[in-house]
Amino acid sequence: MDLVIGTVLLRPYVFGFLLAFIAAALADLGWRRTILFGAAVWPVAWLAEFTSTRVGIPFGLYHYTEATRGRELYIANVPFFDSLSFVFLAYAAFCVARVVVGRGAGPFAGGKLALVSGIVMMLLDVVIDPIAVRGDRWFLGRVFYYAEDGAYFGVPFSNFGGWVAVGATGIALYLLGAGLPPEGRIWPGLALYYGVLAFNLMVTVWIAEWALAALGLLIHAVAAVGWRVGYRRGERRARPLRKDLQEV
Repeated sequence: MDLVIGTVLLRPYVFGFLLAFIAAALADLGWRRTILFGAAVWPVAWLAEFTSTRVGIPFGLYHYTEATRGRELYIANVPFFDSLSFVFLAYAAFCVARVVVGRGAGPFAGGKLALVSGIVMMLLDVVIDPIAVRGDRWFLGRVFYYAEDGAYFGVPFSNFGGWVAVGATGIALYLLGAGLPPEGRIWPGLALYYGVLAFNLMVTVWIAEWALAALGLLIHAVAAVGWRVGYRRGERRARPLRKDLQEV
């Protein structure tokens, strides 16, 4: 119990986002699907963290310093907060992906939704991971390090491929169990996505990583325009279908 309390006190912002996820997902998916979502995504994330710290797959080889062992909960050598954060990140990306893919996804809608979710989640990591590597310059602390510095602000490009794979796999497992989502309330999930992005961009500014902040803003501005275009195309594809259903 002391470790659980220590985990919450040590990473309060993570659990703030987790509570936001729970509230958003319950309103959107209901409690059964929310539990299923966490049960699908978290094991995939933990396993990916575990294997990456040993053989470098899928994120690239890195190691946790374990400086906080005894103060927060670990599962094997992976801090619980780290793998847990993938759950709310995946859900936020899942909500954005549902806007991008839209209702006119056609055949293989589940596969498209899972893949787009993985890509959208990875786009958050273009800011998250470089900031996490610099954790000794803000209140995260130095919790991990890569075996070799990567080309992208110290992060290897393999890491981003790993995020796509973990996000897509976790969402695919969820969709296999729950089916395509109902038309729920996705706007809280969208707010969560951009809340996470805003938090990390504020940290980049706080530690004066101006190039990273500017690039992160640019990437997400371009992505938002692309998502808007994709949403409009999806609406145009879905409109004839809705008309046919109404006539029937």
